[in-house]
Amino acid sequence: MSYNMNTCISFENVSIKYGGFDAVRNLYLDIPKGKVTALIGPSGCGKSTVLRSINRMNDLIVGCTITGRVLYEGIDLYSPEIDPVEVRRMIGMVFQQPNPFPKSIYENIAFGARINGYTGNMDQLVEESLKKAAVWEECKDKLNESGCSLSGGQQQRLCIARTIATQPDVILMDEPCSALDPISTLKIEETMHELKKEYTIIIVTHNMQQAVRVSDMTAFYNAEAKGGGTGKVGYLVEFNDTEKIFNSPKQQATKDYISGRFG
Repeated sequence: MSYNMNTCISFENVSIKYGGFDAVRNLYLDIPKGKVTALIGPSGCGKSTVLRSINRMNDLIVGCTITGRVLYEGIDLYSPEIDPVEVRRMIGMVFQQPNPFPKSIYENIAFGARINGYTGNMDQLVEESLKKAAVWEECKDKLNESGCSLSGGQQQRLCIARTIATQPDVILMDEPCSALDPISTLKIEETMHELKKEYTIIIVTHNMQQAVRVSDMTAFYNAEAKGGGTGKVGYLVEFNDTEKIFNSPKQQATKDYISGRFG
């Protein structure tokens, strides 16, 4: 098997089902290292399902099954000897709604690192993680206060810092700004530009302008009706440099979606 050193995540003929229903079908996709890749498309096309398959979060959903291979730097993430917990440490995730632990700001960062066996200088790790997530200045004088006392945008950046603290290689973001105001959204986007210097980032977003602003690559997914009228199944339409997807897409469906004709 050949392995491209510039590829971080590879999907090889991946199909995902919930119970007996297809959610995503026959996905082939190579996501590059050290870039921001956006997954876009209408609701129900499987974007979040694809994202969650990367760190095996779908394992937690009863009846969800996957076929094909999801490779991380050439390693099959669904191989029997792979520990899903270790996968989730290497491939961290930031969710749509900010979800800080009901603990102090300091412990929000330290808790996961401690569980993962971190033995270095915890004060330094907390500070560095909060700085990388661009929330240190707002937090440095109240580290012992609850993470839940922060504003929504600050909470989301705290969650990014918490993810960084476990020292992942990849950060997944599932619509991380959809619950935030425009100013908080801008801060998250600025943070992403800094983070991609150290991490591979994959983001699901419904915001076309956000995809243009933050991503290097964009994958457009669509959904088609299943036989028998039992809902829709998602599939990849087009994957390319973000600038090409938005300025000169190859597929008519991509052009129709980004121009607002459906979605």
